[in-house]
Amino acid sequence: MLVALLVRVFFLQAEDGIRDLVRSRGLGDVYKRQFLKYALCRVVSAAVVIRRQREDGRVTVALASLPDPDQPAMAERDLLTRFLTQLGQEEPKPQLVGFNSRTADVPILVQRGIIQGVAAGAFCHRPNKPWEGVDYFHKNSEWHVDVKEIVSGWGKGTPSLHELAAAGGIPGKMGTTGDDVLGLWLAGDVRRIVEYNQYDALTTYLVWLRTALFAGLLSPQGHADEEQRLRDMLGRRVAAGESHLQLYLDKWQALSGPGWATVG
Repeated sequence: MLVALLVRVFFLQAEDGIRDLVRSRGLGDVYKRQFLKYALCRVVSAAVVIRRQREDGRVTVALASLPDPDQPAMAERDLLTRFLTQLGQEEPKPQLVGFNSRTADVPILVQRGIIQGVAAGAFCHRPNKPWEGVDYFHKNSEWHVDVKEIVSGWGKGTPSLHELAAAGGIPGKMGTTGDDVLGLWLAGDVRRIVEYNQYDALTTYLVWLRTALFAGLLSPQGHADEEQRLRDMLGRRVAAGESHLQLYLDKWQALSGPGWATVG
């Protein structure tokens, strides 16, 4: 099973607290764009695309996210516990795939999990030697693939996820950026935060598929089949009432041009 892992973090302080903190440092009112260390942030949403290959060879793909936008916002400890427990208890263990996940997503989960008193032993379990089992933390482990590390070399030419996706005909940002999310959180608009997170998870997954095609892990036909599975899944979700996913499909179609397959 392959999981495209994406986590978004936002400021812990209330609005007045953020303003006071930033003003005290002589930074005026640009508080929405100030970077805080991960330990001082709060995880309010997590989203994953999950690809499973059954023993009979059948492949399924799903989109999952927290919190439920129709419910009150989850306490951070509850969100982290549920997310990490489900990942840790999956059998067989999933491979994690992300974009900047080794530098951002996983350290965020670890730091905030420690601060919140979360018990995530199954997720954190490491073998005696990296090649003897699943290890999400060893820098050379194939159980955690950071696509940004593969494509960048960490030089000036390093693309953002949005840049890499948009240049390749894959939807990037969908009207909301990271700079907007604090305002959404303070306004209580959890739904738009979750939708934004889902869009980024889908984009991460599509970029990973393109990377797998480049590396020879997928044939051109296999890559086309994987994309069609994703379209079909999104089409079913739209039919079930998740209209925001139609916006993603429409953007994907517009960027893809000729050859777009009909959603089934």
